[in-house]
Amino acid sequence: MTPTKDERLQRRVIGTIVIVVIALLQGTSQYLATHDRARLAMHLVLVALVMPPLMTGLSVGFRYAARHHWRLVPTLSAGALFAAVFGMMGMTLVWRLAHVVPAFHPRDPWPISRVLVYGSVWGEIALGLWAFAFVFPLALDQARLRSLEAEKLRTATELARLRAHLEPHFLLNTLNAIAGLVVEEPREARKLLAALGDLLRDALHDDTEMQTIDEQVAWLQRYAQILEARHAGHLAFRWDIDEDARGEMVPRLLLQPLVENAVKHGALKREGGGEVTVRASNDGAKIICSIEDNGPGMPDTEIRQGAFGLHAVRRRLELRYASAASLRLESTSAGTRSVVELPLAHIART
Repeated sequence: MTPTKDERLQRRVIGTIVIVVIALLQGTSQYLATHDRARLAMHLVLVALVMPPLMTGLSVGFRYAARHHWRLVPTLSAGALFAAVFGMMGMTLVWRLAHVVPAFHPRDPWPISRVLVYGSVWGEIALGLWAFAFVFPLALDQARLRSLEAEKLRTATELARLRAHLEPHFLLNTLNAIAGLVVEEPREARKLLAALGDLLRDALHDDTEMQTIDEQVAWLQRYAQILEARHAGHLAFRWDIDEDARGEMVPRLLLQPLVENAVKHGALKREGGGEVTVRASNDGAKIICSIEDNGPGMPDTEIRQGAFGLHAVRRRLELRYASAASLRLESTSAGTRSVVELPLAHIART
């Protein structure tokens, strides 16, 4: 998240403009107060000849202090000393120039002691202008970047925490589904344990947070195979995946809690057996994924307390997409549908 070369150049240009404008305003105010053209000319020469090398020296010193990790007090002290000495040298140069060029000779000539004092004060004022024009915007940029980095870290940490809860939750439920087959149908249980091994390889050893819909559906189909075997004759799955949606990216394991919820609270409560339909489509602006069951429906479509899977899905959408993605539940006596809408990957990045 380091600023680009163009951003650094833009910051320097803006800082230079700020310093020039303030220096001109200062000279104008002095002239309006004294109407001394010679003093105005001296001020402009001081700004034109002394200000650029002074600003360059302060910038070089600041970068040196930053590279060598100087603390605040030594950095400020060194900058103040440099600005005072450079200001006295510059003012002395202009003072001598005023004795050579009549146009620069003020009506009220200054002694050298006053010149040195004025030069040191001018140098400190230049230091303040430099800090305001260059250091202050840099500090704001760094604070903004640190804030963004901290927010990304918080988001990544919470996503990791959600996955740490979600994956064992899924694993325990899947093991419970297989446990019922160990005594009754050991051959089928061994077959499903192999399928579980495939699921675990993908779920627990893939560190990427995103995957294509095609990959997630293939994973869900293996998961559905275990559930269909566990509830043979009482559960069936249907898949309706649009071809133009298969390559789109979605968060890993996003739909698994919705499938689990549709099975547990919907399809398995249907007399004579239930059905779960998984759909995914691409309407050109967003991806729409829905998990629908033909169970008895829900009296309240608000996500209830304790429904960890649904809360996890909603929270993951909030963390990754903010308000650009949503999860809603639609329920009637004919069944319940969970609908996830999220932006296309190229839209989400803009």
